[in-house]
Amino acid sequence: MNKKKALVLINLGTPDKPRKKEVRRYLTEFLNDRRVIDIPWLAQKLLVNLIIIPFRVGNSTKLYERLWTEDGSPLLIYLNNLAAKMQLRLDGQYEVFGAMRYGKPSLTGVLNRIKKEQFEEVIFFPLFPQYASSTSGSIVEKVLREMKSWEAIPSVKMINQFHNHPDFIHAFAKNISAYEPGQYDHVVFSYHGLPYRQINKIHPQKDGESCECDQEMPADGTLCYKATCYETTRLLAQKLDLPKSKYSVGFQSRLSKNWLSPFTDELITDLAKKGAKKVLITAPSFVADCLETIVELEYEYKELFLENGGKQLTLVKSLNDSDHWAEAIEKMI
Repeated sequence: MNKKKALVLINLGTPDKPRKKEVRRYLTEFLNDRRVIDIPWLAQKLLVNLIIIPFRVGNSTKLYERLWTEDGSPLLIYLNNLAAKMQLRLDGQYEVFGAMRYGKPSLTGVLNRIKKEQFEEVIFFPLFPQYASSTSGSIVEKVLREMKSWEAIPSVKMINQFHNHPDFIHAFAKNISAYEPGQYDHVVFSYHGLPYRQINKIHPQKDGESCECDQEMPADGTLCYKATCYETTRLLAQKLDLPKSKYSVGFQSRLSKNWLSPFTDELITDLAKKGAKKVLITAPSFVADCLETIVELEYEYKELFLENGGKQLTLVKSLNDSDHWAEAIEKMI
């Protein structure tokens, strides 16, 4: 008899609706995670619940209203579609679940079902190509915390990153090549930013601002977010045959100046001011289009590029629920 096996695809999360009540609930769960804002407990609670959420919930709601489609949140739509597609591809070998670290469908709910139905093997697949404590690390911690009290713990495999997996690189390069990057003046690889203090915790003997992770992958850099972002870029550029002069790396969604730089908004502004008219922007830290790609990059940064003299800023759509992404996941597991 075949073993009962599960595959759990996990993304970050989304509010249930683009309304203040639901956005507040989502932000409260997300930002109170100790791995997301890793400052002393009391300072985190005061900062998040008395400052960030009260002052950000209104603007965040407007951004989600701009993102929302008739069918709901794109991130949830792509997750559900991808899970259904993987279920068909795996043809009964695994039962496939989609889950969110924050919000619904909840990771806790999926874990409870796995426990109840006594699965013997489980593959957890956080949908983050580059490891970060605040994304994949948070998921690993939650899974281990919830499973530690189980009487019967199944065999567990955790795919905590896949930034350099040949099938991921092939799939993402296929997306980019469809836009004919050679027809653009420049290509920008944009990654979600992180505070330097989180980078420094990975290899405390080095300073994240002055290290050479952007030049080559160091021996101690396999779990360094900065190093893996630059490694992703090098592998994609090589696959696409892009010369170094034709592309740059930037980091978006920053909350302060003490985050990974260069900042993507400043980078595209500088490109426009230096005469670049057509720029292609791609975001290889996101495997599904969401608030940070659709609203921040495609809407807001396009406006910024045009305001500073550029003519065309084109966003490469992410892997989403494409067949070649489902094929890559099948090979990776």
